[in-house]
Amino acid sequence: MTSPARARLLDTATRLFYAEGVHTVGIDRIIAEAGVAKATFYKHFPAKDTLVIAYLAKEYARQREALEALPGTGTERVERIFTLLGDLSCGPGFRGCPFLNAAAEFPDPEHPVRLVVADYREWFRGLMRDLLERSGRDDAAAKADLLLLIRDGLAVSGGLGDETAVAAGVRAALVLAA
Repeated sequence: MTSPARARLLDTATRLFYAEGVHTVGIDRIIAEAGVAKATFYKHFPAKDTLVIAYLAKEYARQREALEALPGTGTERVERIFTLLGDLSCGPGFRGCPFLNAAAEFPDPEHPVRLVVADYREWFRGLMRDLLERSGRDDAAAKADLLLLIRDGLAVSGGLGDETAVAAGVRAALVLAA
């Protein structure tokens, strides 16, 4: 069971990291906005990187649950996923993909934060491959790679407010999956 203080720290960090970026938000601000003591912070998160990894793990679980809960099988589900991603990318408060944003702030591919990002991206690629294979699509692995790139492009374009590019990306994903 997660303690209320840990939950407040993680919720506060999630809000601030997503809105402003990981490196611009300091530990002292998170502690102040979460209303906990510094010792409480360090009890739950020995370092800021530990908190960043917890933030990404929380987001990973949230996204995985949301995408896996969508109805449909095979390409029907791929279409629902990309329609949802397009809608979210053009929605209020969208500031890009938390994984791509974190990767941009942690350039070392061996850093633990980047390993979480890589794991998330591999999960998404695998989900696309599995859904395409279940639909009997040729070249499911190659198409899954392209769908991952389109997903990344949706996130970047949405973060930049380019709704035209987001719509084009969704259309491309639907054609590719068909």
